[in-house]
Amino acid sequence: MNASRPRKLIIAIDGPAGVGKSTIASRLARTLGYSNLESGAMYRALALKAIEWDTSFDDEAALTRLAHDSRIQLEPTSSGTRVLLDGRDVTQRVRETDVTAGASRVSVHPHVREWMVARQQELGAGGGVVMEGRDIGTKVFPKADVKIFLDADPVVRDQRRLQQQNLRGTAAEATVAELRERDHRDRTRAASPLEPAADATIIDSTTLSEDEVLQRVEELVRQKQA
Repeated sequence: MNASRPRKLIIAIDGPAGVGKSTIASRLARTLGYSNLESGAMYRALALKAIEWDTSFDDEAALTRLAHDSRIQLEPTSSGTRVLLDGRDVTQRVRETDVTAGASRVSVHPHVREWMVARQQELGAGGGVVMEGRDIGTKVFPKADVKIFLDADPVVRDQRRLQQQNLRGTAAEATVAELRERDHRDRTRAASPLEPAADATIIDSTTLSEDEVLQRVEELVRQKQA
């Protein structure tokens, strides 16, 4: 092993919806030459399959069986994470509103999360990965080399999501309501609720630009590598 070459780290980035996790994780991974894995995409893929198989989001046993019978793959690309469900590219479909809302409901079930966590640990076990989600630093990789929890004022997060999707009027109101509902579900669920790991660095991006957040994250990584 080349002593001058930094060890490949496992970097966990957690936080609520609309805080910029995906963008920061993607940019950081490109800078480091690491894989960028978005754990939430796996829950979206399962939610999509539940929709297609007419499986209730509230039926934990049926969802768990569906998960065990599914092949969900995340393939890092230069433009983000490519999502494959049973060999089919569903990258665009899993970003649609019905699937996103379903993913939040699917994710509350402990046995579903147990299956997902095991798959995510397999994906990142070798290091050289930036994995983002809601329980990466607390559950998936509790011994991650770098743990970051991104947060921001809820109103600012709402505004960012609306600008990102270019929404106004009733569509904007519905999106804000859905974000608040997801926040509540994520923070109050019994299995792996959304919360910072005890040893995570919390970065409040309310008044920070994307570049400023990235600079802070990169500095934490450099400190660890040193």
